[in-house]
Amino acid sequence: MSMEYSPLSGFMPTPPPEDGMAHAGAPLDPSVPVAEQEAVIEGIKTVYDPEIPVNIYELGLIYKCEIAENGKVEIEMTLTAPACPVAGILPVQVAEAAAKVPGVGEVTVEVVWDPPWDPSLMSEAARVELDMF
Repeated sequence: MSMEYSPLSGFMPTPPPEDGMAHAGAPLDPSVPVAEQEAVIEGIKTVYDPEIPVNIYELGLIYKCEIAENGKVEIEMTLTAPACPVAGILPVQVAEAAAKVPGVGEVTVEVVWDPPWDPSLMSEAARVELDMF
């Protein structure tokens, strides 16, 4: 996790990108088959909020994942709270995880706040893992 040091409060989380977007990947070679959405979702599921032992997909933080014919992926996600201490890290991790999936080109992750996240967005598996069933 990227952190900045503040003499008054110790290490502070890295702020989110100014435009609320994270980017990763490169244009996909036209000869490479484009990834299926399920493969991209499996890539996203490798990202965990460091404070919660459940991946961010099961937490319900991913609102949209669209794959274009050229392999470009657009993801909309949210965070559990606007002041989330990993706001600058999670979108980048999601972009990088999606970009590692074979058949994915450029990835853009946008942080959105509408609708606001709430625990009802979690999967049943996440609720069981967190004893919230």
